[in-house]
Amino acid sequence: MGASKLLLNLGSHDSFSFYIDEASPVGPEQPETVQNFVSVFGTVAKKLMRKWLATQTMNFTGQLGAGIRYFDLRISTKPRDPDNELYFAHGLFSAKVNEGLEEINAFLTDHHKEVVFLDFNHFYGMQKYHHEKLVQMLKDIYGNKMCPAIFAQEVSLKYLWEKDYQVLVFYHSPVALEVPFLWPGQMMPAPWANTTDPEKLIQFLQASITERRKKGSFFISQVVLTPKASTVVKGVASGLRETITERALPAMMQWVRTQKPGESGINIVTADFVELGDFISTVIKLNYVFEEGEANT
Repeated sequence: MGASKLLLNLGSHDSFSFYIDEASPVGPEQPETVQNFVSVFGTVAKKLMRKWLATQTMNFTGQLGAGIRYFDLRISTKPRDPDNELYFAHGLFSAKVNEGLEEINAFLTDHHKEVVFLDFNHFYGMQKYHHEKLVQMLKDIYGNKMCPAIFAQEVSLKYLWEKDYQVLVFYHSPVALEVPFLWPGQMMPAPWANTTDPEKLIQFLQASITERRKKGSFFISQVVLTPKASTVVKGVASGLRETITERALPAMMQWVRTQKPGESGINIVTADFVELGDFISTVIKLNYVFEEGEANT
């Protein structure tokens, strides 16, 4: 990728869900029906839930090594936890937040020219002091690697390399307005199709890009299908990957191949099970095609 622009980046949906703790309680954001299901069926229910909640198989280091640079992060406290620990969470709890952030930092320390986007977009059961704890954690782990919030159009690899910045933190909470290194969540919009139908997803993605104006933000295209309750019941033992993602992959990849990066095109593309098919190599290739086109104009 050229030094002048941040073009097209790869992202993972529910990036932390490669690890789901089946021994943990159900997340506080889950509806009462799910809470009741787990209270009746216990461990069996959690094992089935895991098949539908895990959207990645590679850990953070594996994802980084494969080319993922955008991470979709959802943070929660555990009910009645005396330590007030912060966890990644998606239905069930995942790893401790500090462990995941440290893992990403280790990669950045070894690769000085790499830049990541950390998108903290959901918070569950968090009070003011939990946010303060998370902000302090980010300071302690990333320190001067974090780029303070500026206009999105001003961000280029050249600028980041000159300043030795490697981390852009997006924070979907009013807390972002009080902390210079937190970018407001609205600068990282991620329209969600909420469908199991690949055709409807592609129509939604295309419409989102068509509507994308130069409004000074980054932009996420979620190439992600979301199961309905009926889908889960039908494929309860199979899980998300087998029932939905693998079957829909060819149609979704065909759409990705036809896209162009740039201010009026795609910017960050996220997917479930990012290692499937040729998702990663296809998105990386689009950057080179775009740069060749720019060079010839």
